Amino acid sequence: MASIQTKSSNFLSYFSLFSSVGTLLCCALPSVLVLAGLGATVTSTLSALPWLVALSHHKSLTFAISGVLIGISFVNMYWFAPRLRARSCSPENPGACEEASRLSRIVLWFSAVLYATGFFAAFVLGPILTRLDRQ
Repeated sequence: MASIQTKSSNFLSYFSLFSSVGTLLCCALPSVLVLAGLGATVTSTLSALPWLVALSHHKSLTFAISGVLIGISFVNMYWFAPRLRARSCSPENPGACEEASRLSRIVLWFSAVLYATGFFAAFVLGPILTRLDRQ
């Protein structure tokens, strides 16, 4: 039972990391690179990876899905996992559950930071710069 819970927790953590990296690549990184004067880099990246353009056309949906996945991962990590761990961790090797849980928490918080960075660059930075430009 513990291995099933650990595998599902790890799957959710890694999937939320994958989705937050996707939002960062599609929507935030190009904006930041253009802001830094690296528009040619963005152009060459988009010509090599044209699926990023399709993803960026649907950035609201992409961020919504990623946010929901990261939220579900937080609920799983801090609500369900401790209860399951308390019932089903092996008494012979109690450190194994804690080590797997610690790694999952690191991955989850890293993906949340990536998501927040991407959200800021995709939705907040543009209006701030526009308002500063008008003044």
